[in-house]
Amino acid sequence: MKAIGFAGFSGAGKTTLVERLIPVLRLHGQRVSVVKHAHHKFDIDHPGKDTYRHREAGAFEVVVASDKRLALIREFERPTQLGVHDLIAELNPGVDWVLVEGFKHSDLRKIEVWREAEEGRTARPARYTEDAFIVAIATDMPERLPAPTGLPIFDLNDADAIGAWLLQNASRFEYKVDRHG
Repeated sequence: MKAIGFAGFSGAGKTTLVERLIPVLRLHGQRVSVVKHAHHKFDIDHPGKDTYRHREAGAFEVVVASDKRLALIREFERPTQLGVHDLIAELNPGVDWVLVEGFKHSDLRKIEVWREAEEGRTARPARYTEDAFIVAIATDMPERLPAPTGLPIFDLNDADAIGAWLLQNASRFEYKVDRHG
């Protein structure tokens, strides 16, 4: 399995880029999973549904499956911050690529998704100057990057080029974590 993160501030275009990369990788016969960090309370279940009723009754985990999909809903008894490695460990090990959205402080190799601040907004700093895990930058304004870099720079809207680069450099993204430390 290979893993690559996509880091950047909210609104930079991470979700759209990941969404566009999935079919690019799939066209090359790759199985793709996504891990996404959610900052806010979220729910994939809805009042009145059986799974929601089971959770509300106190179930720690509810697994629902059909012939098309499986979903695991786990309720934490107290606030719990799972790390990116914990979440990757939950995935099917037979996947070819894990695209990780968010977790900008993780020790995964990452592509920084950077946009210059919109008019009237405070500029968001780029992280590539201080984060050794950033291996490339995807941006819509390369001429406006805040500091020179030797990293590969991609057009944020060119998922084909980013996908080709990932596939050409796949061995760099092989996921290996010592889970015993």
